[in-house]
Amino acid sequence: MIAFPRAALAQELVAALQGKALLGDAHNGLFLAAPRRTGKSTFLQGDLRPALEAADVVVVYVDLWADTRRDPGGLIAEAIARALEPQLGIVARTARKAGLDKVKVGGLEVDTSKIGKIDGLTLTDALRLLHDHAGKPIALIIDEAQHALTSEAGEAAMTALKSARDQLNQPGVVNLMLVMSGSDRDKLLRLVNTAGAPFYGSQIQRMPPLGPDFIAHIAALIEAQRPELKPVDQTLLQQAFEVFGFRPQFFMAALGQVLSPLAALTGRFESALLDAAQQQQTHDEAQMESDYLGLKPTEQAVLWRMLTQGSRYRPYDAEALRFYRERTGHPVNATQVQRALEGLRQRMPALVWKSARGEYALEDVAMHRWFEKRGGAGKWPPTPPQGVLPLDDD
Repeated sequence: MIAFPRAALAQELVAALQGKALLGDAHNGLFLAAPRRTGKSTFLQGDLRPALEAADVVVVYVDLWADTRRDPGGLIAEAIARALEPQLGIVARTARKAGLDKVKVGGLEVDTSKIGKIDGLTLTDALRLLHDHAGKPIALIIDEAQHALTSEAGEAAMTALKSARDQLNQPGVVNLMLVMSGSDRDKLLRLVNTAGAPFYGSQIQRMPPLGPDFIAHIAALIEAQRPELKPVDQTLLQQAFEVFGFRPQFFMAALGQVLSPLAALTGRFESALLDAAQQQQTHDEAQMESDYLGLKPTEQAVLWRMLTQGSRYRPYDAEALRFYRERTGHPVNATQVQRALEGLRQRMPALVWKSARGEYALEDVAMHRWFEKRGGAGKWPPTPPQGVLPLDDD
């Protein structure tokens, strides 16, 4: 994968996190939303993290999707523990050599394996200890932060981080910077949009996708390596990138294929790249249609309701039950809705996401775009091919 640094954006965010920006609330928490595979994690690790470290900030990074089998609360505590251990220095190393699990540091008994647990150091104390021993501000970057809401421990960790921010930061002094990213803005909103949310009042920022400067960079590389292709049509490259959903991985993979000496192109590669993007889009939409048609009638009705309601979706209210009845042709009770939701969650890949509080949302936000496109073209709902019988709920 070709690296494309976004240093200017990283520097702007560092200043905002430090409270140096004239406007904005990033020093109280920066919440970034960007669709999957659009370069969000690459930016956080390859651009923002080095920029923070260059500003003399200790960075703790954790990806809550690195291991979805692990509880997100445990992943957050473990990341803080890994950052804390080197700071404890010779005291901790001596204790480990002596076979001791705990060490006394500044009057605190520390067992880094139990940070965030009932009988261990709290996240707030661990972060304060890390700040005191490092003598520097701390930046905690949590990638796919919405996944924390899928467990009680994850929710508790978010509440603890809000408390740590309030205790460590003072007017004009930012000792703890929090960066939360998510691939679904609606899910990330659940951290900030209700009075009971851990970071109530904070704003979700849309991370800008890679744009014309990225396309110009790619075009320059192509012209340098393949002079016979000059001049590269950047307009067509930009169009293809947009059809690929601004996803650099898919864009670069298709670019490699059309530029391959085995491709045997008869025309310009830019047109072939745009064709490949449109074929990928058609394939993705066909897969979503196939997934939808493979559902039982009640599952289809539940998914349809989620598509129409978005973040307003309530699975069991009177309007929802009326909607299910109208779409299936028979009464649907709450138990049947619950069974349908679980069926949608258990599919591989899962179609529905559930929070620890029993809130539901689509797993892949791309389904909303597919739904809106089909609805706008008057092609909703999808219908099975002639001769294919739909699945029965029983």
